[in-house]
Amino acid sequence: MVDLTTVVPIFIAFAITAALGPFLIPVLQRLKLDQTERTLGVQSHLKKAGTPTMGGIIFLAGITVTSLIFIWRFPKIGPVLFLMLSFGLLGFLDDYLKVVKKRSDGLFAWQKFLLEFVITGIFVIYLKFFTDIPLTIRLPFSGGATADPGIFTYPLLFFAVIGTVNGVNFTDGLDGLASSVTAVVAVFFTAASFLLGAEVGPISGAVTGALLGFLLFNAYPAKVFMGDTGSLALGGFVIGMAYVLQMPLYILMVGLIYLIEVLSVILQVGYFKISHGKRIFKMAPIHHHFELCGWSETKVVAVFTIVTALLCFLGLIAL
Repeated sequence: MVDLTTVVPIFIAFAITAALGPFLIPVLQRLKLDQTERTLGVQSHLKKAGTPTMGGIIFLAGITVTSLIFIWRFPKIGPVLFLMLSFGLLGFLDDYLKVVKKRSDGLFAWQKFLLEFVITGIFVIYLKFFTDIPLTIRLPFSGGATADPGIFTYPLLFFAVIGTVNGVNFTDGLDGLASSVTAVVAVFFTAASFLLGAEVGPISGAVTGALLGFLLFNAYPAKVFMGDTGSLALGGFVIGMAYVLQMPLYILMVGLIYLIEVLSVILQVGYFKISHGKRIFKMAPIHHHFELCGWSETKVVAVFTIVTALLCFLGLIAL
């Protein structure tokens, strides 16, 4: 049976995002919120310089408006929406410092980590004192069994939230990559919400529709990039949904691309320091490594998206 409260948000969010794109992209261009590319990076990316960034506000508008229509009936949307918008605001600040204030690295690493820690702490308080959502963890392939991490509950949550958010952030490096991969993950969470009767399907449906609408402008060759405004927000959505559905372990499966992306950066930086200048990959994050191995940008996006789709299908089986 079709669940209209899941399907309708897909179309609403898609329509809003698709309608906002042609209006907001020229605004971003007039404000000169342009992408800059590293001269030492993938040379084919130099032509992207000047493409407007911070486009995450386009699909965030679609998701937010759609979610607010349904939140009164489905209050569990609240924690996910909070985490998504909070990290989106953090990303907006980072983008603002990079693009407007011309601070090349945006927020300093310690500033970014501190704000991520604070946002995660507020999310914990939200779940603990203002919802009835348990912090037990659903075990894959267990027939619905859950486990209580005990004293590791909160350390695991902080690690999962900050790790996932940064993993999605690192995935945003090619036209349509983060959008495509996360749209598939959003479909997974929409299906999982329906199967589990968890009543958070409207926001995952909204994310699905909004990202499909954004891909009209973000697919290769991109007319706009989401920036940290969008990628950090999407990371907040992914891990927020995982915790509301008691499924953080499933991120290791359906979010494997995010995990590989962030691990490739950690390994590259660590090995570079230990070996005094040697590298494991031609370039990190790993999607750039495949580009330098001769893969086209569209092939990398297609392969990563297909892998995610297969893993999401496996995730549904694991329920």
